Amino acid sequence: MPQTPIFSSMLGSSCSGQVQPDMGDRCVDPVYQDGNLVSGSLEALIERLVPTMDYYPDRTYIFTFLLSSRVFIHPHELLAKVGQICIKQKQQLETGTEAEKLKSFAAKIIQLLKEWTETFPYDFQDEKSMKELKEIAHRITQCDEENGTVKKIISQMTQNLLMALSTRSQYQEIREKFRQPVTDKGTILKTKPQSTQKDILSVCCDPLILAQQLTYIELERVSNIYPEDLMQIVSHMDSLDNHKCRGDVTKTYNLEAYDNWFNCLSMLVATEICRVVKKKQRTRMVEFFIDVARECFNIGNFNSMMAIISGMNLSPVARLKKTWSKVKTAKFDVLEHHMDPSSNFCNYRTALQGAAQRSQTANSNREKIVIPVFNLFIKDIYFLHKIHTNRLPNGQINFKKFWEISRQIHDFLTWKQVECPFEKDKKIQSYLLTAPIYSEEALFIASFESEGPENHMEKDSWKTLRTTLLNRA
Repeated sequence: MPQTPIFSSMLGSSCSGQVQPDMGDRCVDPVYQDGNLVSGSLEALIERLVPTMDYYPDRTYIFTFLLSSRVFIHPHELLAKVGQICIKQKQQLETGTEAEKLKSFAAKIIQLLKEWTETFPYDFQDEKSMKELKEIAHRITQCDEENGTVKKIISQMTQNLLMALSTRSQYQEIREKFRQPVTDKGTILKTKPQSTQKDILSVCCDPLILAQQLTYIELERVSNIYPEDLMQIVSHMDSLDNHKCRGDVTKTYNLEAYDNWFNCLSMLVATEICRVVKKKQRTRMVEFFIDVARECFNIGNFNSMMAIISGMNLSPVARLKKTWSKVKTAKFDVLEHHMDPSSNFCNYRTALQGAAQRSQTANSNREKIVIPVFNLFIKDIYFLHKIHTNRLPNGQINFKKFWEISRQIHDFLTWKQVECPFEKDKKIQSYLLTAPIYSEEALFIASFESEGPENHMEKDSWKTLRTTLLNRA
């Protein structure tokens, strides 16, 4: 992520992308509506990206264009085009007598490269991109060979880039191995005394503390999601624009790992509830998770909250009528109201907006936490992509679409940079991340053992599941 705080000024009250004065002989085909850039050819948009001696693009435009450009062109191809424009401008300035203008131009190009390498370091993962970057750097270094200032800045920029690439590469190498659901009959069928089974309550019985540890895990995982990862939702779609770009894009596991975390948490909640033998203890477990979900909501951790609710709404848990009859469900009803899917999750979106507004005026990291329901966030980007075309009928890029997508992604990037205010509890997190979880089949078996089947359909399912599991052993 960027080392400089560029996002604080990005995508504020408007994404105007207004043309700056003194654009010189630049392409004039971009289309504006009320001063807002809404479309343009790829060539014109690239021209607008590259600074001149008298012009530097707005940071909102730099971010939005670099984010969306991968849909239409490889990063190394874009770098090559930027390099060509730089060479042309450098040659024009060299014909004059003012050396200071050349240095000013060089400083602006370096700033652009610095923002690019800091915000999208993964664009430089392949040799072609690094070669183009070095070529541009070499040309710009020639603009100030006397004192070597430019050379030092470029050297530091390159070093920072290599560190960022190394860090991300290490994360992908050690990415979590997805937990496999338990299917062993000895683990699922309750052959052991309840006292020998470790559960979440034996590790943490305070809902607030567990919610805080869940938030710690969430923030740790979203910190490894990058804007280009999110843009894959668009760039991997089948279209005439990107068919040539998809083949060599390195697959990212960050989105999958985060989605897997949500599923694991849901299944862990269901497992913890279903494997409890005694109804009284099972009721306590349900109420505990309700309280945890409520604390997650208060913190602003909507993803964990949704995962917990999803776990309790799974059929093996929902069918435990005797248990639910003993549960004080008023708090659970409130939570389900917040996550009501009707009207496109209107209630949740209202709560999310409230958390976002709180975050903007907060004085502490505790109040800045906003962790959206990730699946809904992804669906929003996908929806924006599907209802708006990448190109307009005249062949120009529909930049209005990408302004909106970048605005959504910017919000997520802002939230993910919040430093977690809670101290890590290794014991609790170890349990959350490694405790056995049941498969859907195993959950039904445990559920039927907790509360027997109530109708012919459930009785038939129970017999089939038990026979299948025993034959498998």
